[in-house]
Amino acid sequence: MFPRLLLLTLLISGSIGCSFPETTPIKQWRHVEEGAYAADISADGTISVVSGINNGINVWRIGEETPLYQWSHQGEGNNLVISLHISADNTHVVTADREAFALWSIETGDPIGFWRIDEASIRDVAISNNGNGILVARSNGKVMFFEPKTQRRLEFLGHQEKVNSIDISPNGKFALTGGNDYIAYLWSTDTGQIIHTFTHPSRVTKVALDDKGRFAFTADSQDKSQVWNVQTGEAISGLSFIARQKIFTDAVFSDDGKYLLTGSPSRQVYLWDLKSGKEVDAWQVASRDTVSPPTAVVYGVGFMSDGNIVTESSSGLAEVWQRSK
Repeated sequence: MFPRLLLLTLLISGSIGCSFPETTPIKQWRHVEEGAYAADISADGTISVVSGINNGINVWRIGEETPLYQWSHQGEGNNLVISLHISADNTHVVTADREAFALWSIETGDPIGFWRIDEASIRDVAISNNGNGILVARSNGKVMFFEPKTQRRLEFLGHQEKVNSIDISPNGKFALTGGNDYIAYLWSTDTGQIIHTFTHPSRVTKVALDDKGRFAFTADSQDKSQVWNVQTGEAISGLSFIARQKIFTDAVFSDDGKYLLTGSPSRQVYLWDLKSGKEVDAWQVASRDTVSPPTAVVYGVGFMSDGNIVTESSSGLAEVWQRSK
């Protein structure tokens, strides 16, 4: 039985940004004043969307001083958006709090739809090109694929426990989901059929798909962080690190298929060689000084066209980093 979806009206507030060595960004912009709940960076590193603690959702063209749009997820009241995702073609954004998800147009800044879920809380969301498909992970282990234009809904019931992280292919045909049942699944959004099963020794905390359909990344809460061949389901490499555990908050593949870029809940950003799994570069974002001890969660990472790296974190800052190699 599908969860009840209620189509409501969106409100928009109108248009208007071991020891680890300290690193200095090339550029830095403040996108929210009091810190952020969530953020995402577009596949081409040009746009970021940030859910601020005290100023709603802001859409930024990276490098500009004022936001493109300022959105309100549920109208008046506190902003509680904890998950958001930009489509690979930079046309749409999906935002979600624990109870509802919304679809927005980047091209116009207008709201497209708002849907409330009355079964379990939302854990993560993802969106395909043109806003054609939305993936919603829930705390009861179910994942819903939803097509706003046709109202088609498909429930994926493969997970036995809470789903923590999801991603969707740009064409909306494939979903990657990982949960507390120690498993990540690659599955078809047309049929719900499982294509590949990726097993882990502990709960899966982060998954990511390569936008070009070559790779998948799955990571658990301990020490297994694996890059897979999407076509064959075979392992390509495991990330190599000394720490007994390493948690990831975002993961993005480079266009040339050589690198994986990851963010962490403890300020750290890493660049990995895809074939060997070895770390090739690292940075540390600015901390959020209003928390004790001062730290920051890296919510979004991205590759820029000039070869540099861009990040968004809970400190409310967008930062650009130079690659050393």
